[in-house]
Amino acid sequence: MVTDQGGGFSDADGGPVRHIPVLLQEVLESLEPGPGKIILDGTFGAGGYSSALLDAGADVIALDRDPAAIAAGQAMVAARSGHLTLIHSQFSDLASHVPEGGLDGVVLDIGVSSMQIDEADRGFSFQRKGPLDMRMSSHGVSAADVVNRAKVSDLTRIFGFLGEEPQSGRIARAIEKRRLEEPFVTTRDLAGLIEVVTPRKMKDKIHPATRVFQALRIFVNDELGELAKALFAAERALKPGGRLTVVTFHSLEDRIVKKFFQDRSGKASGSRHMPLAHERAATFAPVGKSMVTASEEEADRNPRARSAKMRVGARTGVPPEADDLSIFDLPNLASLGKMGAEICCVALTSF
Repeated sequence: MVTDQGGGFSDADGGPVRHIPVLLQEVLESLEPGPGKIILDGTFGAGGYSSALLDAGADVIALDRDPAAIAAGQAMVAARSGHLTLIHSQFSDLASHVPEGGLDGVVLDIGVSSMQIDEADRGFSFQRKGPLDMRMSSHGVSAADVVNRAKVSDLTRIFGFLGEEPQSGRIARAIEKRRLEEPFVTTRDLAGLIEVVTPRKMKDKIHPATRVFQALRIFVNDELGELAKALFAAERALKPGGRLTVVTFHSLEDRIVKKFFQDRSGKASGSRHMPLAHERAATFAPVGKSMVTASEEEADRNPRARSAKMRVGARTGVPPEADDLSIFDLPNLASLGKMGAEICCVALTSF
């Protein structure tokens, strides 16, 4: 499953698609790469942004949480003669990889890559039979763990909020009934159940399993929490005048980025828990349009670009503010950490 990832979905998702960097020209214009500049690519993937930044003369520090992407990128590292540093890391930890003096730019392309979708063994796609996994980092709690062990109430909230699935409760109850008889192991196990519980209607534009698979992927990889933490990390890592460019593919992600830039503009606290007492100094200034989308030509050429949204801010000289996740109003979902501990205990007691 590839979500069209921006408030919409596509059944073209899940088929083999060569990964093409979205809004590439717009990203380059926002970051203004050149000789002497150091730019961090927090989502290396297939190296599309990194390669273009290097071609423009910048030095690049690239991160990826997927060990397969790190392994595949070693050839590019060797070919770029010391101008590309590739690090296995979550982008929420980007501030740990910043040279003295800070960064001139940070770019984040949020979402799952087509390479991950195309590998059945990664378990992202309901159209490809494979283990129900979905872990970008290949460790921790898997989608199968969540489906087989989470409470019905937790599954309902995960599917409803992260997948915007209107039948979340019905699907969660069907999962509970089925897993008592036989655990979910493969992507087709789950997709097949959803197809029965919520059969596709003629007017439906997407497969009935699309929203649930999206929700599980976002939850398993803590994608919203990672994004929020990465924005705070970028604020600490950028030097005055440095640019933060974020490309999102889903309304939930874009909402987080929008709230961050609004809060850091100095005009509002952004937190529902902290009423605005006085105007604060801005840590980011807007760059260009508040939001940039792909042209019709690019959307026709690359379906993944249809839902892409880019937002850009320039770092001011004001010291970074404290990390405050409350500004994002993130949902109170089941704890991955607690779920992982419970699964570990179950595994240990089974020997």
